[in-house]
Amino acid sequence: MSCRNLILILGDQLDQNSPVIINADKSQDKILMIESRQESTRIPSHKARTALFLAAMRHHAKWLQAQGFPVDYFYIGQTESASFETALLTALSKHNPTALISVEAGEYHITLLLKKLCEQTATQYESVKDSHFFCSIEEFSSWSSGRKSLVMETFYRNMRKHHDIIMQGKEPVGGHWNYDKKNRGSFGKKGPGLLPELPDFKQDEITKQVLVDVEKFFPDNPGELSSFNWPVKREQSLVLLNHFIEQCLVAFGQYQDAMWENESLLYHSALSASLNLKMISPREVIDRVLQAYQQSQIPLSSVEGFIRQILGWREYIRGVYWTHMPDYLELNYLKADQQLPDFYWTAETEMRCLQQVIGQTLQTGYAHHIQRLMVTGLFALLLGVRPRLVHEWYLSVYVDAVEWVELPNTLGMSQFADGGILGSKPYVASGRYIQRMSNYCDQCCYDPAMRIGNKACPFTTLYWDFLIRHKDKFAKHPRSAMQWRMLEKLDDTEKHSVVLQADKIRNKLASKN
Repeated sequence: MSCRNLILILGDQLDQNSPVIINADKSQDKILMIESRQESTRIPSHKARTALFLAAMRHHAKWLQAQGFPVDYFYIGQTESASFETALLTALSKHNPTALISVEAGEYHITLLLKKLCEQTATQYESVKDSHFFCSIEEFSSWSSGRKSLVMETFYRNMRKHHDIIMQGKEPVGGHWNYDKKNRGSFGKKGPGLLPELPDFKQDEITKQVLVDVEKFFPDNPGELSSFNWPVKREQSLVLLNHFIEQCLVAFGQYQDAMWENESLLYHSALSASLNLKMISPREVIDRVLQAYQQSQIPLSSVEGFIRQILGWREYIRGVYWTHMPDYLELNYLKADQQLPDFYWTAETEMRCLQQVIGQTLQTGYAHHIQRLMVTGLFALLLGVRPRLVHEWYLSVYVDAVEWVELPNTLGMSQFADGGILGSKPYVASGRYIQRMSNYCDQCCYDPAMRIGNKACPFTTLYWDFLIRHKDKFAKHPRSAMQWRMLEKLDDTEKHSVVLQADKIRNKLASKN
């Protein structure tokens, strides 16, 4: 039976105020939602990630039906759900719509696929601008056009001014644009003390069935579901937002870069998944944070640091993704060619920091930004892992991973595979950084102060090896020259020993792959 418009809602577009919903006609249009098995197997998706997407989609479909929208929903167990393409072709044939309408997709390959299938079936396709973001793709393109280099801080300041966020006239509140130097505190020997506990998101029958389905259809996928406790609908996401503002925001700024054994959240919001699936909007999150700042004694450094992540980094990342795809996916500026070590899928390693971060990732599907950037990402960068393999791992294991946000963060920020499009220098450090920002090193068999010898920390060995290997690229770089000048303190004999030890590390890991 034909309909006017078939409105496709993708798994990361669960916005109750979506323009495609607001403009829909319940009497003539139909909503289409697709669970695709292939989406969890083409890059094996963490069980918690798949469960979060499916549970959130099913709850959103239930909400749509309660509003009176007719919904055609393809469940994971249906034959047609083997792939997104098969399900969509089935739906187009079944409903014979005049047009297929969707909000802009968050992945480049989905955008191409939608256009291809509509051309194949002679169906008009309409892509609607995504109202979820502060900055549209066109606005970012206009801002970036003609610039010799992109700088997130410049973009962030422009966004602050344009949207009048923590501004006093034309100047930033407090007199400073950025309080990053106040966002690098560590806990010291006594640790963080009593930490806020994540709300308990009770699992209803929909979520329980999803967990059963994930174990049934993806038994060999990475990760586990025993500790699944993520918001799967808007109401729960708002509970998490309230929890962050009331219990975590005050200390977030000071300790946002800190790490501690057996603590995955600390004072982080854990809102990224709810934001990336669009169960809540960045505007309401920022509005709530600003309201709390005006009504209570929350440090400006915490407020600014958190807003910078959303208004600055998150919007900037999206702009970079859409400006540079599809070529961005294949970039490999440092010509890294190593395989990803097996322990990224098992957490079975003697390196305590990696054991901790990967272990919690496999258990929960989450790690905060410094754990990702300066532990798992840093080791892959220093080891010289092929960037696309690192990207696929991050896309696989984190519940908040959607390609537009994950890919630039991984290839650009973490692996410097883009040669400076996203960030001006590679984020490299020795094991001493991890020792300073955490207590992981306390129980480790390696010494972060040593670069050679049996007890030398692999991070430290590989850090010095990285400096040696890439001296020609960065020794004269204005933002990295200081690090490379440290090489002058090593004589040729010690440099040779570092390179030999680094090669042993690579050979040992390669033999286990």
